[in-house]
Formats: sequence, C-alpha cells, structure tokens
Amino acid sequence: MKTKNFLLFFLMTIMVSHAQKKMSKADQYFYMYAYEDAIAEYQKDMSEGKLISNHQFLNLADAYFKIGDYKNASRIYIDINKKEDSIINNHRFNKMLQSLAKTSENERVRAFLRTKSTSLSSELLDNAEFNFELLDKTGDKVQEFKIFNVEANSPQGDFSPSFFQDKLLFSSGRPAKSKMVYGPSGESYYDIYVAKINQKGDAINPNVFSRMPPTKFHKSTPFYDSTTDKVFYILSNAEGDKLSFDDKGKNAMAIGMVFDNGFFAFLLRDLSTSFYYPFFDNATNRLYFAANFDDGYGGTDLYYVSTNNGQIMSEPVNLGPRINSPGNEIAPFIHKNSLYFSSDIFYGLGGMDVYKANKRRDQTYSIPINLGGGINTEKDEFGFIIRGDENMGFSGYFSSNRAGGKGNDDIYGFTIKEYLGPKTFSLKGQVVEPKYQQGIERAAVRLKDNSGNILKEFITTSNGKFQVEIPWKDNLIVEIVKNGNSSFYKSYNKSELEALQKKDLVVEMISIDDIIVKKEDKPVLRLNDFFFARGTEVVTADIALELDKVLKMLKDFPRLQLQIATHTDSRGSSRSNKALSQKRANAIQNYLLQKGASSSNIISSTGYGEEQIMNSCTNGVYCLDFLHKQNLRTLFIVSNFDELK
Repeated sequence: MKTKNFLLFFLMTIMVSHAQKKMSKADQYFYMYAYEDAIAEYQKDMSEGKLISNHQFLNLADAYFKIGDYKNASRIYIDINKKEDSIINNHRFNKMLQSLAKTSENERVRAFLRTKSTSLSSELLDNAEFNFELLDKTGDKVQEFKIFNVEANSPQGDFSPSFFQDKLLFSSGRPAKSKMVYGPSGESYYDIYVAKINQKGDAINPNVFSRMPPTKFHKSTPFYDSTTDKVFYILSNAEGDKLSFDDKGKNAMAIGMVFDNGFFAFLLRDLSTSFYYPFFDNATNRLYFAANFDDGYGGTDLYYVSTNNGQIMSEPVNLGPRINSPGNEIAPFIHKNSLYFSSDIFYGLGGMDVYKANKRRDQTYSIPINLGGGINTEKDEFGFIIRGDENMGFSGYFSSNRAGGKGNDDIYGFTIKEYLGPKTFSLKGQVVEPKYQQGIERAAVRLKDNSGNILKEFITTSNGKFQVEIPWKDNLIVEIVKNGNSSFYKSYNKSELEALQKKDLVVEMISIDDIIVKKEDKPVLRLNDFFFARGTEVVTADIALELDKVLKMLKDFPRLQLQIATHTDSRGSSRSNKALSQKRANAIQNYLLQKGASSSNIISSTGYGEEQIMNSCTNGVYCLDFLHKQNLRTLFIVSNFDELK
C-alpha cells in the first residue's frame, strides 16, 4: 500500500553522498525503497560469500515484509530474535508476529508472546489476549456494514476523508498542474480535494480545495472543525519553492491550520520530526496527531497537545501503552466519547485495522477492540470517520487498499444501524477495609460465567483499585477474594451488568481478625453472649439475632469451618446437663442450616454439659447466680483459622 507507507514514513529522507559511499548497493536500494532490487542484491552478496551484518539481515527481513513475502520475513526475524546479541526491537518484534500471523501461524504468535511476557507491557499482553478472544469468538459473525466505493476515487491514491459541512475533504495523489510527480510513489505530490455528498452518501464531483495556501509539495490528511471553521492538515516543510531539510538531510511534515479567512499558521513544526493525521477535539481543545518520537512504544504513536485559540499550550502527551503499541498507530478520530484509530499491531486481521477504545469516567481508555470483519480485511483500513448515533444509525467513510478498488487506496462509505464493534463489559472499582477505608492490595478480582469458569482475573493494586474488561456476557459472576479477608460473590444479569459498568464497584472486605477473638485458648467468632431459657433448647429472638451474625460471617468468609460447642453450669445432674447442651448445639446447627449455611461450614456440634466449668462452681459448691452464668456459654470455634490467615 503505497499511500499508507508514504504517510507513515513520508519517504523523503535524502541520503547525502558521503553516507551513500559507506553503504552497500543492497543497502542503497533498501533506503531508496526499491525492496525487490534490495532483496536481489542482498541475496547476491550472500551467494558471493560477503558478510551480512545483523542490521542488513533485518533490512532484508523488512524488504520481504514490504513486498508481502511474510514466510521469508518471519524466518529472518525469528533467526535474529534467537541470537543472544539480538538487536530486534519491539517494532520489528511486531513485524515478526505480523509475518507469522499472515502465514496462519497464530499459535506460534501466542507462543512468542509468552516468551516476551516479562519484557512487553501488561497493556499489550491484555490487548492481545482480549482481541484474540474477541476475534476467535465472533469468527464469521461480522457486523452488517453496508460499504460502497465512492465515485470521487481515482486510479491514484485517495485517502483520509474528513467531514466538511455537507461535503467531504480528502487527500489524493491524482495528477495536478500545480504538483510535481513524487518519485517514490509514482504519483503527484498529495493535495486536498473537496467533493459533494449526495443524498445516497456518495462523494461526487471532486475539485481541489482552495482554502489552503498553494504549495508544490505535500498537503494532505485534512480535518475540519465545524465549531471554529478551521481546517487542520499536514504539509511539507518548505520555504517557497524549496523543501527545508535538517542537518541530516531529512525533510519532515508539519501540521498547519487555516482559518475561515484564509490565514495560515503552523501548529507543530520540526525539521527532524514528521507529524501525521491531525484531529482537533473542540470539547477539550486538544489537537491529536500521530508521530514517531523517541519516547514512543514502537512506530508512530498517537499524541495530543493542549491548545488555546490555535496556540500550543503543552508538550506532546503520549496516549500510553493501552492505545499505542510496538506497531504503528495513525488516524485518530473521536466520536461520542470513543476513540477510533488504525493500527498494524500483530493481533489484527491484516495490515492496518480500525480499532475503537472507549473513554472511561477517569479519562483513561478501555482496551481497544478490533472492529472486526465488517470493516477490516487482510489489507489496510485507516482514516476512519463516523457520525450518527444508535437511534438513527451511523454513517461514515474510511480508506482501504482492498481488492476491487479504483486505485492504490480508495475511499469507502459505510452505513450501519447498530453499536459499532463487539460489545464488551468493563468493570472498575476498589476493594477497601471498612474501618479506615484503606485500599486492600493483591485481592483477586474474578469474572466468572454461570458455570463458575474464570473468564478473567485481576489483582488489585497497592491502593486496592482494579479495572478489568472482557467480551460481553449477558450473565456474570463477580468474585473477589483474599486470604485473611472476607470475600465478595454476586451474580448479575444483563440489565444489572449494564448498570454496574456505569459506576465504580466499591467492595468492603473485613479482616478475619475483626471477627475472631481468643477464648479458652481457641479462636472463636466474636459475638455477644446469649443464653437459652433454663432447661430449654428453644432459639429465641435474642439468640437468633446473634446466630444471624454467624450467618453473615459465613457469607463473608465462605471457607470458615466451625465447631459449635455448648456448655451448661453444674446445677442439675451431669447426665441431664450433657443431654440438654447437646440439644442446644443441635438447635443452633439446625437454625444455621435452615437459614442457608452450608454443611461444609459446620464440621461438628457438641454439647459438653458441665464438663468444662470455667470457675470453682462445680457440683456441691455454693455459687452466686452470676458465677454460675459464667459457665453457661456457646462458642463457635474456627478450626481452620490458620489456613484463612
């Protein structure tokens, strides 16, 4: 795809003659983007016994990758990756995995991911796992996009559509009198065109868009902000009819802005750095764009700068590893709190795929989801724009080099009635202890299906916070556990899940030390004393109040194993006291079981009668009532206390 490669790298680095003298002929072909010639020369050098460096081997792999020979590309990437002094970076690691994916070796892709699990970001691994599962799950069940090739396309590259009032702006490499032919692409330097949108949504009657100042060089990837009536676009750094170069001979692309009166201003300009695909979000006064800065995560990343009436007010801010990857991210577009962009990351369907990430309440982004086979193909899809809503339906445009088009890249229109992209469930919240409202770290948050299978597990951070996302399920179980603390377990239906992901889930988990007290050298449940009426085993309302607390503790700590122990005083015969205490123990156990306790929680219920008197009030000894009462007691002994800590 000439246009995409051109936009990603703007093939305008000029090799000075001194540098060319130090390069092999193969290297010169490679850096001139003549990939087939470069491959032939590298192979010739190897057949003649010339030493090929690791850098040159990677150039050869890149050349194979560029011409679509993914089998040879992956073979070389893998060989280089195996070496102890490997110079393969994350960007080329992505190409290696892309090559494997292109040759239908998805299992090898996942195996390589596991080998890099310690060096790759957790966000990348989450994104990959999530999208693998999402695409595996949807399979052939693609969304029903109605897609059409717009009339305004030409045999040359047409791409980067943008809404402009009731028209459509786009970039094109079609020949124009004011433009020279650009060598690497074989097309004219790019210009911006405007086309009418008819009632069917088709773009017709294209003409050069005349608002921007004229230039012989590149103008492309426009974005129109209807609120301020400004057009943002990229253009070659030039002074009049001459390109501007940095001290290494590089010409880069700048971002400019044109007011409604034709006044032009540069927004982002650096002779050594190219900026691509501007998008202005009027709601936040942020200008989004793609660039390949040194602090990026791979190839081109997405950034934003804050603005004030056209003035840049901040340093570029990287959107972070949740959005950016070892691949290339381009073409940001925000609609109804969702960020759409394209990426050639390895877990997609093809080269560039369109992804969607929702902005959360805390202004972070959810996992980007691949829009699937309804939009994406094994080729490149990028420059996606959209308008509409779920009530009226959606429409928009994007660019692709898929088969059947008119040129290198074509613009396609689409309509769709439903929610875009596979639906997901996102859960965010915090686990806290109730006494001091401090976060509980390293608690396991699990999402389960109705059969109890774990779909996703996440460990809370140092402040007890968690955030987890999975493909949508109509029914889910949320379980949160940590040794030494109470647990959380709740089942949700579809409507409850819809409501749940719109707010933070705050779960209080008490420490087991808060419900345990040491009595008679044993760990027992912390309860108020309760007493049966003399000579009876009837569970009164006062007793039930304490037993209900036991039920709550069993719900909070479902692994509790209790030994119920009841005791009497020494008044009456030892035999009758023994029998009475056993009846009381049985009555307590029956109450708990009838109210929902599990039999696994109660491992014994024993009446000891007067066998374990606490004081000197044994048979034949006169004692006051309050001393006898000290011996009337029921204990709930936690037999597995050490395991629960």
